Amino acid sequence: QVQLVESGGGLVQPGGSLKLSCAASRSSFSIDVMGWYRQAPGKQRELVATVISSGATNYADSVKGRFTISRDNAKNAVYLQMNSLKPEDTAVYYCNSRPFSTEPGRGYWGQGTQVTVSS
Repeated sequence: QVQLVESGGGLVQPGGSLKLSCAASRSSFSIDVMGWYRQAPGKQRELVATVISSGATNYADSVKGRFTISRDNAKNAVYLQMNSLKPEDTAVYYCNSRPFSTEPGRGYWGQGTQVTVSS
């Protein structure tokens, strides 16, 4: 079992930045994949970015060049730095962790943190 707690959401103007944090309840050294998903009103949850234990990252096309995912195993944490935010980035952002044996989109989830991009 892994418990995940997100923080850092809020209201930001278009073009602004936010950094999301996710703390895991156990050592992230033993967590294969950590990532961020988001769900906008009326839409399905979608992948934003993942980082695996080796440090390799993967991003949705819509956030490439604007968002950066990172993990700090010493702090059992994963982060999402979001720059050049757009109104279409508005969503509830969820932290996710899973072993390699679990298919993407499953595993453990945080409670979510709201990000609103609006002027």
